[in-house]
Amino acid sequence: MTAPQTYLSGWRDPDVIALGELADKFFATKVVPNRQRWESQHYVDREVWKAAGDLGLLCCSIPEEYGGGGGTYAHDLAVFEAQARSLDTGFGNSVHSGIVAHYILAYGTEDQRRSWLPKLAAGTCIAAVAMTEPGAGSDLKAITTTALREGDEYVINGSKTFISNGSTADLIVVVAKTDPSAGARGISLVVVETPGCAGFQRGRILDKVGQRGADTSELSFTDVRVPATNLLGGEEGRGFGQLMTQLAQERLVIGVTAVATMETAVRETVAYVKSRKAFGQTLFDFQNTKFVLAECQTIAHTSRVFLDSCIERHLRGELDPTTAAMAKWWLTEQQCVVIDRCVQLFGGYGYMREYPIARMYADARVQKIYGGSNEIMKDLIARSL
Repeated sequence: MTAPQTYLSGWRDPDVIALGELADKFFATKVVPNRQRWESQHYVDREVWKAAGDLGLLCCSIPEEYGGGGGTYAHDLAVFEAQARSLDTGFGNSVHSGIVAHYILAYGTEDQRRSWLPKLAAGTCIAAVAMTEPGAGSDLKAITTTALREGDEYVINGSKTFISNGSTADLIVVVAKTDPSAGARGISLVVVETPGCAGFQRGRILDKVGQRGADTSELSFTDVRVPATNLLGGEEGRGFGQLMTQLAQERLVIGVTAVATMETAVRETVAYVKSRKAFGQTLFDFQNTKFVLAECQTIAHTSRVFLDSCIERHLRGELDPTTAAMAKWWLTEQQCVVIDRCVQLFGGYGYMREYPIARMYADARVQKIYGGSNEIMKDLIARSL
């Protein structure tokens, strides 16, 4: 039987492909060799951020006038995909370039853009967004952190948890209530620059089941004072709408990671079962193995086609929140299904962290939780019916 033609995503032009190849080399040489140490310390060394910035792998879709790459969001996605293919989950660039930089670009004043974006693009400033609280996860309206105006300053009080890049971030977009009595209409985004910031404390780096190299931390704010000019966009009460607008893009990034990882899982498993022998033949020779891998390959390919459709719509400015929610829950669900089946084909070795499939298994589970739990995604979809 003739092998199927190689499928090429329509959103990849030669420039995007070249950037993806450059990112592949970066992760292979600068990131993967350090994975064990980063997993032990639970954060990535600052030097890797500067190295990525020097290569133009940060803030690829931020305009050149603000220090970025001047590309489209497809360029950022090419970098995120390369990271997923390398199986690294420690480097927090998807939050840094994919989320925070775009908050600043979309909602920041001209002064805010020119002050913060060039440093993010250069990798000299690491960014985070602080949404989740100990008592408020997917329900953002329930946050209790406050940022109250006093003269020319905002005074911030509250605590956050599960914050990606939290222990190393120099710039944090804090989701807070500037008017606690106004519900969602009282939420604003206030930027905290952490160096020398009195009252700001970093808690422990959280010990996770997977994604062990990722810096995920607790943060606390006790009478933290920041200039009133650090209010993102310069107008109070717009934070909830800003978050909802950008969450579609965040969920698309999660979907990109899901698909690239499941494609890698299938490739790794095919190679393994063709080399491993049992009962006088390779594992691949067993009909059950072939059937399982045929199913996994089909799931991975259909997932890729759906993802590509979402990416193309996003690049045209047409990706609606409902479709983004569909992509987030369904693609992460398939990621876990495919990886679980692949682990089974590895047998006992599939449970050993020295094998990539075991790390994929541990790293994948949280994809169904962060960025809005999959149950929340289904509820959002149902509201549109």
